[in-house]
Formats: sequence, C-alpha cells, structure tokens
Amino acid sequence: MMDTLHEWLAQVLLWVESLGYWGIIIGLAIEVIPSEIVLGYAGYLVSKGDISFTIAVMCGTIGAVLQQWLLYAIGRFGGRPFLDRFGKYLHLKSKHIDIAERWFDKYGPIIVFTGRFVPVMRQVVSIPAGMARMNLWQFTYLTILASIPWSILFVWLGSTLGENWETIGEKAAPYVQPIILGAIALLIVFFLYQYLRKRGKTI
Repeated sequence: MMDTLHEWLAQVLLWVESLGYWGIIIGLAIEVIPSEIVLGYAGYLVSKGDISFTIAVMCGTIGAVLQQWLLYAIGRFGGRPFLDRFGKYLHLKSKHIDIAERWFDKYGPIIVFTGRFVPVMRQVVSIPAGMARMNLWQFTYLTILASIPWSILFVWLGSTLGENWETIGEKAAPYVQPIILGAIALLIVFFLYQYLRKRGKTI
C-alpha cells in the first residue's frame, strides 16, 4: 500500500516538474497532494537550477489564491446544501467546516489571514467567507498576504535541503509551530481588542 502511494506521489511530482511553473500553479490550485510537498519539490527544482526561486514563490502564491477562490465560490454559490451533499468528494469534513464557520462568525475577516497558518483550517476557512459574501477584493488581499510567506518558507526549505527535500515535514516543524502560535496569539489579541472596544461603547 505504502509503495503504491509513494509511486503515485512520484508520478504526480514528475508531472509537476514536466509542466514547470504551470505545474506549481496547478498543483497548488487543485492540491491533490499537500501544498507543502508541492512547494518543497519546487524548492528542490530551484536547487537544481531548473527554475527561479522568485518565480516559484510567485507561482505558489498564485496557485494558493486560485484554490481559495474556488473554495470561496463553493461557499458563496453552493452554500451549506452543496457542501452537505458533495463535500465528502472534495475531502471537506462537516466538522471542520462547522469550526471554520464558528471562527469566521467570531473573528470575521481576520480569520482569512490567520487561518492560513493553522492546519486543516487553512483548507476550509474560505468557505464561510464565501457564505458570508465577504468582499472578494478584501478576501483576495488577505489570502495573498498569508500565502506569500508560506510559499517563501517551503520553497526556501526545499531549495536548502536539495536532494533531501522529502524530509521537509521534519525540517519545517521548528518554523511552522511558532507561526501557528503567532496566528493564534494574533486572533486572541484581535478578539480582546474587539471586546474592549464594544465594552467601551456600552459604558
């Protein structure tokens, strides 16, 4: 089973490599495999001199935005009925969508930025944004802001690891964990700010 998965992954990555920059964009947009792997492999291609670091980051960001636009559109035009019926085919679990909805209701647009750095949440946070009909330009701006550092981190790690890029999950942990904690801390600060501001208005 593991050999089959490894072979399948290898084939997908060869397909990404054959398409060059377009492979990065499409790989991120459809995310058949985790974005960290696609970006890490892109970094490996950078280390070989096959592609440019800067353009790889740009393509990673574009691909991430395209994916989030798709999820936003599903939320906006399909809504919960669509997700309840077809979510399982998109690997979107109801419990994760429920959490994303609660977070969006509680924190608002800021979650579109901070949620990108939280595992699982970054795949589904765009859906409640679409359901709430959040301004598309604001949504896109926040998505780009969050996607750029994510792309830079994993392309850079992949390029520094070179042939050992497959260990990127292990090497990324010391960088990703502080980012996740920072995103959560930012949410807490924002929530306290909103709470104190509302309380000040009622006094």
